[in-house]
Amino acid sequence: MAVDEETQGHLPAALESRASFLLSQLGLQSAQSFAAGLTPLGLDPNRFGLLVHVARIEGQSQQRLAEVLGIHQNTMVGIIDDLEARGLVQRRRHPNDRRAYAIHLTPAARELLPAASRVADEQETRLLNKLSEAERAKLIELLSLLAQRSGYRAGVHGGLGSPHSGSNTREDS
Repeated sequence: MAVDEETQGHLPAALESRASFLLSQLGLQSAQSFAAGLTPLGLDPNRFGLLVHVARIEGQSQQRLAEVLGIHQNTMVGIIDDLEARGLVQRRRHPNDRRAYAIHLTPAARELLPAASRVADEQETRLLNKLSEAERAKLIELLSLLAQRSGYRAGVHGGLGSPHSGSNTREDS
């Protein structure tokens, strides 16, 4: 059935012309593929993300790590408990504060991270392989700019706390 001109003016924009739809479409596919790639390693994207942050700021207190990642301290305790039980992180007395624990990677995590990083690299390649190097760089530049201007912390995903976390990692929240 044909749509008359008056009705045409009131139709919503086509989904394929909406950036939010396209980002969601690609993001869902990417997240599912990445999660599937990490599963054989016994990780999910959230735990991988936390291990990467611990590796980058190893020895920080559990409280400071929660602040940096913008997640509730109680959530952080649960995540660290899980990773510690799995032998991937270790709590040690913080050298500057006897009441705090410093979080460190274990040798098992140091062995696991390169394999998990390869999964992330392969996912990135699959997602962006249709773009030239210049296009990839421009896309990352624009997405980074959009995230920054939207108030999101660099390198922190809103779902880090748990698969169903509603925590917001925006600076202004």
